Amino acid sequence: MSSELKPRVILSPGKGEIPRFTKGTKATFHFKTIKTSETGDEIIIDDSKKLKKPMELLIDREFKLPVLEECIKSMRVNEISKFHIHKSLLQNYPIMSQAYRKFAQPKSDTEEEIQPTHRCCGLTANKTNFADLDELTENPCDLQLIVELLKVENPEEYEKEIWQMEDNEKIDSIPRLRESGNKLYNEKKYEEASAKYGKAIAIIDQLMSKEKPHDEEWNNYDLMKVPFLSNYSQCQFLLGNFYSAIEHSTEVINRDANNVKAYFRRAKAHCNVWNIEDAKKDFEKVVQLDKSMERAVLKLIQDLDISVKEKEQQEAERLKGKLF
Repeated sequence: MSSELKPRVILSPGKGEIPRFTKGTKATFHFKTIKTSETGDEIIIDDSKKLKKPMELLIDREFKLPVLEECIKSMRVNEISKFHIHKSLLQNYPIMSQAYRKFAQPKSDTEEEIQPTHRCCGLTANKTNFADLDELTENPCDLQLIVELLKVENPEEYEKEIWQMEDNEKIDSIPRLRESGNKLYNEKKYEEASAKYGKAIAIIDQLMSKEKPHDEEWNNYDLMKVPFLSNYSQCQFLLGNFYSAIEHSTEVINRDANNVKAYFRRAKAHCNVWNIEDAKKDFEKVVQLDKSMERAVLKLIQDLDISVKEKEQQEAERLKGKLF
C-alpha cells in the first residue's frame, strides 16, 4: 500500500482468503466517505447504503480513484474496514463521487432506452455541480473511507456492461445478444428482449464511433444494426410504445428502403397514434413492395377509416353536448 495510506481498521472481518483480484475482476461494495470539520465534527460526504446503490469497479481498468481500488484489493469478501486517506491521494474523489451520484440516481420512466451504459467513474470535468464536492476540490482534505466488500466476481462470472468490454468482447457479444433477444421474444418477454436488442444497438454504435463515417467498416456496422433495430421496433410496438416503434422503424427504412416489415409496422404504429395520412402512405408503400399484402392492407385501411369516422362522430357529440 502507499505510504500515505494508513493501515486499515477492520470493523468486521470478512470470509476466506483475500481474492486474487486479477485484471477485469468485478468488485461490488458499499462505501461511506467522511471528512472532519475544523470543529471536529464528522461530515458524511457520500453513503452508498443511503442511496441503496452499491458501487462497482473493475480491477486494473483505469478506475478514477486508484487509492480506493488499492483499498479494495486488501480486503476479504464481507469485510468492513475503515481507511484513513491523505488528501494527496484524493484529487479525483470529487470526479468519482459526481459520477457515482449520477449512477445511483433512479432512472425516469421516460429516459431513452437505447444508450451506451454509462461508466460510473469516467467523468473528467473540473466542476461537479455539487457544492460539497466543488468545495472539496477547492479545499482538499484527508478523508475516512468505510468500505464493505459485498462481492467479488471473476471476468467469466458476470455479464459485462458495455463500458466494461474490450472491442473484441463487444464484437463477440453481438450474436449472443441477438440469440438471447430472439429467445426472449419467442417467450413473449418483450421488455427483456427489447433490452437485449437495445444493448446490441448501443454496442454497434460505440464500434461505429471509432470508424470514419461511411468508410467500409462503418457501413458494415451500420447495416449490422438493421435486424436489431427491426426487432427492437417490433418489441416497442407490442409493448404499446408506438412513437418509439415509429422512430426505430424509420431508422430501418433509412438503411433499407425496401423493408416491407418496417413500413407495415410503422403504418400500424401510426394508426395507433392517429397519424392517419402517414399510416396510409406507409400502407401504400407496403402494397407497392409486396402485392401479396394488398388484401390485408385494404382491410386495415377500411378499419382505419371506420375508426376515424367513429372518432369524428364522438367528437361531434361531445361538442354538441357542450353547445347545448
